Amino acid sequence: MLAYLAAALWAFFEGETFVLVASAAGAATGLIDPWILMGSVWIGSFLGDQTWFTLGRKFGPAALRRIPGAEARVARCAELLERHGALFVLSFRFLYGIRNVASAAVGICGMERKRFMVLNFIAAGLWAGTFVAAGWFLGQLLGPERLLWCLVAVAVTVILVILGRRLLRGRRLAAAAAK
Repeated sequence: MLAYLAAALWAFFEGETFVLVASAAGAATGLIDPWILMGSVWIGSFLGDQTWFTLGRKFGPAALRRIPGAEARVARCAELLERHGALFVLSFRFLYGIRNVASAAVGICGMERKRFMVLNFIAAGLWAGTFVAAGWFLGQLLGPERLLWCLVAVAVTVILVILGRRLLRGRRLAAAAAK
């Protein structure tokens, strides 16, 4: 049960990768119930975005000025909300780079609380179902051993990319200092 609570907490903040991995591991090992996982990440995602919506509504633009880059992302969200309305709320979880500020932006833009709540609940369910199903399919397709090797390969790749970026940044700083 703690694993499902952890999944809900993770989904509160973000979670696509976590949900995919947990679901794939569950399919490959049989240790995770996909329905309970889906329910827990659905609730976690819903509550997280309700929280950000409320914070955006309450503290608004003043809070954004303290977060580097947030104003530009909120402006982009506001533009998408103006153009697409409910469709934006139903889909922002699937748009990389704006999920964390999208709910706050919707709150800042003044969408009615009840409307957001209903749309957010539907969207959280779509998101949870999509990522649990995708992970489950991947876990079934790969099986336990190949899934493990894929996870190791992804982890090693991420570590190498991070280290490579740090190395390049260090070299650029050293070259700039030498000039």
